[in-house]
Amino acid sequence: MKYWKNDKGICYSGFREGQSPRTGICPSYAEVEEDLRILVADGYKYIRMYEPNAHARTALRVIRDNKLPLRMMLGIDPKREFNNIGCPWLKESLNAARLQKNAAANDRAIRNLITLANEYPDEIMCVSVGNENRPGWGADLVTADRLIEFATALRAGCKQPITYNEGTSEWLQLEDLVEKIDIISIHSYPLWNGISSDKALAANQEDYRMIKARYPEKEVIFTECGWATMSNGKSMDSTQANEETQVQYLTSLWEWAEAEDIGVFVFEAFDEPWKGGDDENEPEKHWGIYNVNRTKKSAWVRE
Repeated sequence: MKYWKNDKGICYSGFREGQSPRTGICPSYAEVEEDLRILVADGYKYIRMYEPNAHARTALRVIRDNKLPLRMMLGIDPKREFNNIGCPWLKESLNAARLQKNAAANDRAIRNLITLANEYPDEIMCVSVGNENRPGWGADLVTADRLIEFATALRAGCKQPITYNEGTSEWLQLEDLVEKIDIISIHSYPLWNGISSDKALAANQEDYRMIKARYPEKEVIFTECGWATMSNGKSMDSTQANEETQVQYLTSLWEWAEAEDIGVFVFEAFDEPWKGGDDENEPEKHWGIYNVNRTKKSAWVRE
């Protein structure tokens, strides 16, 4: 069964200057409405949000109140349930009590997601059990069995199709989870992997072919593909991270996906200054098609 129409999708997080999930300061209703109207005007039909929190609830209210032609993929973003000594940036090991507290929070998040999915059945078109919780380098890891528990709870609690969002290679080890979900959602980032822009689309195509060949009975879509427009050079080639290359890469990606009828969520809508550290040139802050002030990046305007 095919769940996804080949319309433009984009990952949405609306935190602006002075706002962040760390502080709990969320965008207002008016700010979210401004954001979503921008996306609708540029032809986006789907948005992806990561947690069943106040920000997502506001976005759902905006969509319903204003009858916006947008549908949402909404998931949970699980907290780690065990310490990963293989994570290069994780310096703190949590004790057993803290890990149990995280597990309880993850269970609450699933319940909150079920509540929203039932409250907004027309606006939420897909639910997700997690986001990048299986890579060996990750910080917020849970077991595959826990992801299956989450999928089982969603299946019993709401009617939307179920997915999980993960990097391409990790999907090769998730056969048992694949049996419990409806859609395989892959993340594919040539830029992070040191692949130049002239070979980037081919890398995405190979990722798709590999997962589709492994699980031919499942629908496979991309829920994160993007290109940073700035980098300090510490984690990627800064000469590749610019606005012109972002336009070239995403345009070719969309053209291929449309021709092959493959769903794609671009990462991401707006730059997020709260991410990373104090270095303004960290790439984590600069994946947006739009600047943090909500203007479209100049290379897109020229197009």
